[in-house]
Amino acid sequence: MRVMSGKTVTATLLLLSSLLLGVLYCYQKYRVSLSFKLNASTQTDSLRYQQPSILIGRTDVVTITPWLAPVVWDGTFDPVLLDGLYRPRNISVAVTVFAVGKYIRFLEAFLQTAEQHFFVGFNVHVYIFTDQPNEVPRVHMAPGRQVTVRSVPSSRRWQEISAHRMELIQTLIEELGNHMDYIFCLDVDSQFHGRWGTESLGELVGVIHPGYYRDRRTKFPYERRPGSRAYLAPEDGDFYYCGGGADARGGIEAAWQEESHLNRYMWIHKPTKVLSPEYLWQDFKSREPEIRLVRFSGVTKNYAEIRPNT
Repeated sequence: MRVMSGKTVTATLLLLSSLLLGVLYCYQKYRVSLSFKLNASTQTDSLRYQQPSILIGRTDVVTITPWLAPVVWDGTFDPVLLDGLYRPRNISVAVTVFAVGKYIRFLEAFLQTAEQHFFVGFNVHVYIFTDQPNEVPRVHMAPGRQVTVRSVPSSRRWQEISAHRMELIQTLIEELGNHMDYIFCLDVDSQFHGRWGTESLGELVGVIHPGYYRDRRTKFPYERRPGSRAYLAPEDGDFYYCGGGADARGGIEAAWQEESHLNRYMWIHKPTKVLSPEYLWQDFKSREPEIRLVRFSGVTKNYAEIRPNT
């Protein structure tokens, strides 16, 4: 999974002081536009919450990376506070999901559970890429939420589908421009089980793979062939992120296609926020003690049956 902010603005700082009121107003626009407008009518309620503490919190997991990016776990954020801060900005969130071939069977449950848990109360636009547009199910969506279906060709090889996916996502990002604030790339063969909201927003966000977060990086299934553009040496890498492909010209297909390229990209370009495995668990895995809540999980499936050339 990957998310990026869609608006970039120039950093400025304006300081105004008032001797009579003794008030200092600070206005700052950040590169990712994370400033919030305060006004009496919208901020009063959202600024009432339980007092935070720097002494009390989760001690069973790491909540910040060595490059100071937050690692989001249950119990590390206040959802009411965050939603209250983001809602006045009227943000728009785009989601890409690919339902090609037999993967179309997972689409209805994905959409239904997204309506229940994914950015509830916010503007969401789901872009469905499929080779079977007539088979896309009709799912009732709340106001401010919509679906757009885009036709894509089918393929006999899942590797080609995977590689082509990143090209289509990049094209969509360029097309949307500043019309969307954030874009998430999610897998259709998964379902939402708990809140996924504003706590996940950032300039570049990655989700840690549930199968490897307890392992040393020498065991990660990175692309280990030096001839691949996704190559990572045994001593390289941070985490193993869930997941594009430019290896076709070199004649080498990365071991796990877009996921391999994503992991190299995330190693070079550190994410500004990291989502814990709560945000992409696997149905067949038993829950570890540190996983208090499963928010999004891949369904159990037979890859040999649903993938074209497995």
